[in-house]
Amino acid sequence: MDFTHFNDQGKARMVDVSEKEVTVRTAVAEGWIYVSEETFALIKSGGIKKGDVLTVAQIAGIMGAKRTPELIPMCHPVAMTGADLKLSLDEQRVAVRIEAVVKTRAVTGVEMEALTAVSVAALTVYDMCKAVQRDMKIGEIRLLHKTGGVHGDYHAAL
Repeated sequence: MDFTHFNDQGKARMVDVSEKEVTVRTAVAEGWIYVSEETFALIKSGGIKKGDVLTVAQIAGIMGAKRTPELIPMCHPVAMTGADLKLSLDEQRVAVRIEAVVKTRAVTGVEMEALTAVSVAALTVYDMCKAVQRDMKIGEIRLLHKTGGVHGDYHAAL
């Protein structure tokens, strides 16, 4: 497979997608932020002084998805038709699970938007909780599924 993000001089370029077909495309990504028992309890009870951690992170994730082409240099601006984030507390892992679903009708996919949404939401959880804990761990950010496009569907191994 050839890398398409280089021109004939070997320099970076944005791929030309003008000849691709418009299709419905979706991407689902997930990530985790691991916290201490104390931080977990504060998030759960609404005791974090900056406010409702999960709601603020959800909104931040949507904003992150919308800003993806401003952050990722070769990412095409895509008119998203939907973006949704779900944040849930996992008692066994003592962690916040973040899932983003992004949809579009376009010539290129929204994988980067979903991954950015998860990343920004995780960073927001960190920011809101850093007054009580500095050693939180963000991890396991990955694409779970994508549909549409010339390369077809993708489903990560669970």
